[in-house]
Amino acid sequence: MKNFSSWLIAMFAFMFWGFRLVGTVLYSVGNEFMFAPSNMTMEIALLFITFICICFMIKRKLLAAIIYLVAHFIYYGPAFLEHFIGLFNNTLPMELYMSTLFELFALALAIAAVFDVLLDKNRKAHPTDQKTDWFYKNKDYDRKLDERADKNNYRTM
Repeated sequence: MKNFSSWLIAMFAFMFWGFRLVGTVLYSVGNEFMFAPSNMTMEIALLFITFICICFMIKRKLLAAIIYLVAHFIYYGPAFLEHFIGLFNNTLPMELYMSTLFELFALALAIAAVFDVLLDKNRKAHPTDQKTDWFYKNKDYDRKLDERADKNNYRTM
């Protein structure tokens, strides 16, 4: 992850995950924090899936980004569509405006994460780390080390 945009997407994903985690814990205790999860079981499963996918998206794994996108569209997509239609029909209650905003942010973040991994040029061109290639793939360094090692004559007692 060499791009600033990749780091921003990862940070926003972790912050949104933490926000949803706090909201879910508070909702399970009985307090409501800006939103109410539509399905508590699915919300907890999504929190686990999201955490694992974000960790692998940092490693630039395309499968993790796709799973992240699909999971978020399965969970947030129908509710967002229903709230969006209600927003245009002017039938959406005021307490659901914040949930609609969070759903929009979740879907936009998932799309941005997939595009970020797809458009990363270094993911396919340089699958290995360039910082260590000079050591592991450098035969001249091995020869110099071997020649230097042969000249050391230490006495053993």
